[in-house]
Amino acid sequence: MERSGQSRMGIASLLISIVNIIVTFILILIAGFWEANAPGGVDENSAAAVILGLCLFGTVGVNMVSIGLGIAAILQKQRIRICAFIGTSLATASLVFNVAIIALGMALES
Repeated sequence: MERSGQSRMGIASLLISIVNIIVTFILILIAGFWEANAPGGVDENSAAAVILGLCLFGTVGVNMVSIGLGIAAILQKQRIRICAFIGTSLATASLVFNVAIIALGMALES
């Protein structure tokens, strides 16, 4: 059985994971810039800080979707799966990074 064409789910997984990595990087830059320029630090109970935190948690959910799409694409027998492997790998690495950032933030809070 000859494989034909890239899996569309694999391409979607790759694109979603790349966009998610960029969004995560931007969120971390915003948080760092905001902390550095706020006198006395950022108020953790402010609406903007809560929204920023929720956005970071949202990237974890988007990573899960990307991983799911990548796994579904990997299981396709009739399509080329290279984009699926790369997308799943990037999404998994991004998920580990996001969870580590969240865990570090929670550990430093106390």
